[in-house]
Amino acid sequence: MNVETILKEKGHKVVAIPADATLKEAADLLSEKKIGAVVVADGKKLGGILSERDIVRAISKFGAAVLNKPVRETMTQNVITCTRADTVDHLMGIMTGGRFRHVPVVEEGEMIGLISIGDVVKYKIAETEMEAEQLKMYIATG
Repeated sequence: MNVETILKEKGHKVVAIPADATLKEAADLLSEKKIGAVVVADGKKLGGILSERDIVRAISKFGAAVLNKPVRETMTQNVITCTRADTVDHLMGIMTGGRFRHVPVVEEGEMIGLISIGDVVKYKIAETEMEAEQLKMYIATG
């Protein structure tokens, strides 16, 4: 199973915010959309990513006044990305190894989606259930 399979089910919609928005605006957007990270982008060009964890760490380090600072000062700039052809197993490996939960899908310099660890887990469970069902059918007919 690959990233394209997840995108076909999930869709290509990505919640984004401009780099000059404040951390408070980003936090409000995360809360409103009930999501854990927002892509920092100019159109479809990826500039960075900002997670709930990034905001919490910034508040811990600099205090609540940091919420008035622009997103660009806190976002992760060197974002690990994937393509629609990458496998779900590969994606799981880079998420686990890098200790992050969101990976933008980028092709030809344009962002075409965002995959979360929740998406990966959902599809791994579905894959495992399908395999178990196939084994049951094989055993029953054998």
